Amino acid sequence: MQLPGNLGHLTYCLNIHPAQTWADVRSALQGPVQEVRQALAPRAPFAVGLRFSAQALRALEEPSARSELQALLHENDYRAVTVNGFPYGIFHGARVKEEVYQPDWRFTERLDYTRGLATLMAELNVPGASVSLSTVPGAFKPLGQGAEALMADNLLKAAAHCVRLARRSGVTVAIALEPEPCCFLETIDEAIAFFEHCLFTDRAARRLAEMTGLTVAQAASALPRHLGLCYDVCHAAVEFETPRASIEALQRAEVPIHKLQLSAALRVPAIDAAARRALEAFCEPTYLHQVVASGRHGLMRHVDLPEALARGHETDGEEWRIHYHVPLFVETLGRFQTTQAFLSEILALHRHEPIASHLEVETYTWHVLPESLKESRVEDAIIREMHWVLEQLL
Repeated sequence: MQLPGNLGHLTYCLNIHPAQTWADVRSALQGPVQEVRQALAPRAPFAVGLRFSAQALRALEEPSARSELQALLHENDYRAVTVNGFPYGIFHGARVKEEVYQPDWRFTERLDYTRGLATLMAELNVPGASVSLSTVPGAFKPLGQGAEALMADNLLKAAAHCVRLARRSGVTVAIALEPEPCCFLETIDEAIAFFEHCLFTDRAARRLAEMTGLTVAQAASALPRHLGLCYDVCHAAVEFETPRASIEALQRAEVPIHKLQLSAALRVPAIDAAARRALEAFCEPTYLHQVVASGRHGLMRHVDLPEALARGHETDGEEWRIHYHVPLFVETLGRFQTTQAFLSEILALHRHEPIASHLEVETYTWHVLPESLKESRVEDAIIREMHWVLEQLL
């Protein structure tokens, strides 16, 4: 939905729904998305945060399927403002864990998938529109180190495709890398360094110019239009970033935030034996739940929650922030807290001076929450989250 003034578009991500195939996506757009829209903006255009797996994207190569999608968006007055191009494969109902990053930006498959999504988004919009495409933060941490040049070149090839799309369609597609714990781009400082050393350089501008026919000066100007960050608030909170300082650091470095994902993490102010026992209910086999622990020796990172719990009593007294997307509208979850306060501060900053054009609620973990915390239907919870965001902004 279009927010007043220059606050941008607010939507929620379709990765919340188990939509692996094009038929699944169609059902989501006709069912739960319509229900959420009726509760929030029944008579106004409604922004949608799309998500297509590689399987669904291949199905949409068929002209009839493409036309059906376009007609569905038009008939319901949906606006395709952003797409989640992070999970390439299955995202619900099976083990995802570290496989969610595959194929990563070292591989042609990731480049081709991203170019396909960018082309589709350009076709779904009108000249003059700007859309965002969030993607993996390079690679899983152990796999990205040493592959910086390769990943950067593939990202520049994707940017070149977006330049050509803009020339042909008039639609600007921005690829937004999404820093995440235990990934190649994990912290805001790491993201800034990658852009400064690999993507926003004279060499990168020359490379983009070679691929597009732009002058080097034009290419340098085009790079931040087509490459930037997706700032996931949950991820930043887990990393113990500071809301204002992290946003200001990106602004000083002139790294654009093309998309703001609204999410909250699980927070344990002081770990003890009882907390460790209670956290066992959050150990589940689908997603990675990275843990960043703050203790007397600084920050310690764990790839998944069971690994952190295995440290036992030596964790006593540490503050834990856990990459487990939890409902935005709650400050506490059972005996635990959330990082809602971090999200509230980000939204306050956005209200004062807009951070991004696209705001997307992304609580994709409804289906794996402990049973005791599943208090409502997913659609009702999404509506409640959207209302909570609106209350913070308006």
